[in-house]
Amino acid sequence: MIFLPWHLSAAYVLDLVAGDPKWLPHPIRWIGRFVTLTESFFYVPSASPALMRVSGFALWAVVVTAVLVSAEVFIELSRFAGSMVANFAVIWLAYTTLATRSLHKESSIVARALREKNLALARQRLSFIVSRQTSQLDETAIVRALVETVSENISDGLVAPLFYLALFGPVGALVYKAINTMDSMLGYKNERYRWFGSFAARADDVANWVPARISGWLLVGASACTGADWRNAARIMMRDAPKMKSPNAGYPEAAAAGSLGVELGGTNVYFGQVEEKPRLGDPVNPITLDTYHQMIRLMYLSSGLAFFMAVCILLTRRILG
Repeated sequence: MIFLPWHLSAAYVLDLVAGDPKWLPHPIRWIGRFVTLTESFFYVPSASPALMRVSGFALWAVVVTAVLVSAEVFIELSRFAGSMVANFAVIWLAYTTLATRSLHKESSIVARALREKNLALARQRLSFIVSRQTSQLDETAIVRALVETVSENISDGLVAPLFYLALFGPVGALVYKAINTMDSMLGYKNERYRWFGSFAARADDVANWVPARISGWLLVGASACTGADWRNAARIMMRDAPKMKSPNAGYPEAAAAGSLGVELGGTNVYFGQVEEKPRLGDPVNPITLDTYHQMIRLMYLSSGLAFFMAVCILLTRRILG
């Protein structure tokens, strides 16, 4: 079934309105459970690093193939129930790959706890959306974590799904989300996943290479729309993005840092290990709750610009045949 601009528009609006209610069946959660199931089959604790790499690749290939086939079959079967059901199926699958509303919702719970001066609750809720240890963070460190996670997820939660929806439809976007989910579950450089999750991490780097850079420039554009310092956003992005170990995460984070006039990065603790992240941006402004609210405005504008980009790609594809 051809994925049309009105399908994309309906999915995008549905995400903005409904977000990700826990009661609604969600393919991304199913993918996560499937990754956990396949990991228990493929992971061999006593294996050599080389065998771990092979096993990790096998898991990745099984998950991607399963998602690809399942999505294709689901869409094809929906067509037998009529055009209305088929259109709904395509829109629903596309909608489940988007995360604008849920990114705002999950981060706002932490911000609300800070506004209510409930530091313990803010630390607890932050631990649900970041991998760093949060038990000792003060308010400034919590807000910094929120700005970093929102800016980074502009790429893999908003721009990349829209990009792949425009190019390959819901099936392609779901395959992307599977790749991204495997990276978030397996792509750690700890004892368990250093070798086993290495392919998942590299595959995610490849899948996000273009969307991450688009995300950075969309944040520059969003900064211009809000009257923020878009020139500084572009300058800091080009200066600081290459500092990150990840070839992609630095672009939206550095653009956000430049736009907000703050310094991101610094000392974090992951799984008991202290890690010094590269510093992105300059500490012109203090990091406060207002910084977070500015980041949310940039996120929504970047999301809207990404949606416009995706519609343009779809229309161009239709015109070119």
